[in-house]
Amino acid sequence: MVYVGCATCGIAAGAGALLAVVDDQLGRLGVRANVVPVGCIGACFAEPLVDIRLPGQPRVCYSRVTPERLARILDSHIRRGRAVTSLALATIGDGTLPRIPRFEDLPFMKSQVRIVSRNCGMINPEDVDHYLARDGYRGLMRALRMKPEDVIEEVVASGLRGRGGGGFPTGQKWKFCRSSSGNPKYLICNGSEGDPGAFMDRSVLEGDPHSVLEGMCIAAHAIGASKGYVYVSGEYPLAIKRIKVALRAMRLIGVLGNNVLGSGLAFDIQLKEGAGAYVCGEETALMASIEGHRGLPQPRPPFPAVRGLRGKPTNINNVETFACVSSILREGASRFASYGTMGSKGSKTFSITGKVRNAGLIEVPMGITLRKVVEEIGGGIAGRGRFKAAQTGGPSGGCIPAKLGDIPMDYESLAEAGSMLGSGGLVIMDETNCMVDLARYFLTFTQSESCGKCTPCRLGTKRMLSILERICAGQGRSGDIEVLEELGRVVKNTSLCGLGQTAPNPVLSTIRYFREEYEEHIRERRCRAAVCQEMVAAR
Repeated sequence: MVYVGCATCGIAAGAGALLAVVDDQLGRLGVRANVVPVGCIGACFAEPLVDIRLPGQPRVCYSRVTPERLARILDSHIRRGRAVTSLALATIGDGTLPRIPRFEDLPFMKSQVRIVSRNCGMINPEDVDHYLARDGYRGLMRALRMKPEDVIEEVVASGLRGRGGGGFPTGQKWKFCRSSSGNPKYLICNGSEGDPGAFMDRSVLEGDPHSVLEGMCIAAHAIGASKGYVYVSGEYPLAIKRIKVALRAMRLIGVLGNNVLGSGLAFDIQLKEGAGAYVCGEETALMASIEGHRGLPQPRPPFPAVRGLRGKPTNINNVETFACVSSILREGASRFASYGTMGSKGSKTFSITGKVRNAGLIEVPMGITLRKVVEEIGGGIAGRGRFKAAQTGGPSGGCIPAKLGDIPMDYESLAEAGSMLGSGGLVIMDETNCMVDLARYFLTFTQSESCGKCTPCRLGTKRMLSILERICAGQGRSGDIEVLEELGRVVKNTSLCGLGQTAPNPVLSTIRYFREEYEEHIRERRCRAAVCQEMVAAR
């Protein structure tokens, strides 16, 4: 077996070139082998990845493979039966080989727990038999033998909270929708992932789409939904392709249709491609987009569980939440609840990027410290720099300084520190990053993505951005910091939807923890990180 990492990260790193030559290389050697494209196993920093498994031997993962290295690996490992230890990253699964560590023992993996990502990098996401071979759809089979109310109670017992950023208890959300009057009921998977540097949902949909779709089928049985939608940004073509393949396979094996697995449940799923608008991650804007309207948020209440898509009761969860549901019903609520903290159960995926050595997709128990993520899993800061801060929760999150490195990564702790867990974007910074410029960068994104419907967000973020741009250009004025703080509070408290309510977070958190950098920009016309070019040029 020859496994090639063919998620977006692997393809960007050169996996396409490997796929183009691997069959010719095997033919040259006179070797028959199955070539299996797989999703991202998380180690994006080591792409392209190629795994070799011979009968009766451990699966060996090779990193940073080029076509030239591939020829050497195939010749040695497959033709002669000798693993190339100098190029091997780790063994995967059962068994070990001398001088090659196990994947689970790598510093990158030691503190991780694979629940949502358990199949990513392990199976062909376009072959439903691979998913079935790893107990796929067993959670659905169990759920269909249970009363809908009992399925909901199982999710409640797990402590699962929405992984899209809000953190609302999933089981309670399902209860509201089930008890609402009105038919049909709709179910929506929110895959509108638009945060800069975030790729958690994309990686799961590319590497294991069936886990998400199975979770949707379980939820449909629980709340009584007959129609589901997977809403994915058109900027994710590979994820879209693999969802389409998965939906066709589901219909062929009977887990979608008028009689799901002979249970009497009638449920089908439709893929809806979004246009990439960040605001469509907000529930009401997302539903408007599905209905064919411009994606504009609406006041709540009524909440979607009461009046949602086409005026009917609707339940919306994100990609990771549905993938968690598959695991909870397959392995039981107690196993999921055994991870995490009292208020934040289970695991959480993060895309860790920035000035860190081991950039990639990670899945860790809720409550792990930021420092452990950066220094152990992330391998520390790349180069000679020192850990300065981390932006958690994407452009709507906040900036956590290194001095708070022991903060638990959970909903309550990050909110108290002025940030948020969000959907899982995690950007690591060192001393070469300017915090004022960082705030300007993220506010540029949220301001440009504002739908413009409400005045506080439309004008407030624009005014805040103009002040930040002036400060970064060396034209800051006395009182600018106080104006930013006041504007930030107004925008947070009066905006219509979550985009506006969280847009000031990067500004307010950087002022809270790095106020001295703002003061240096304004009073001394100095950027200590030498990032703000106008100040550097002036000197």
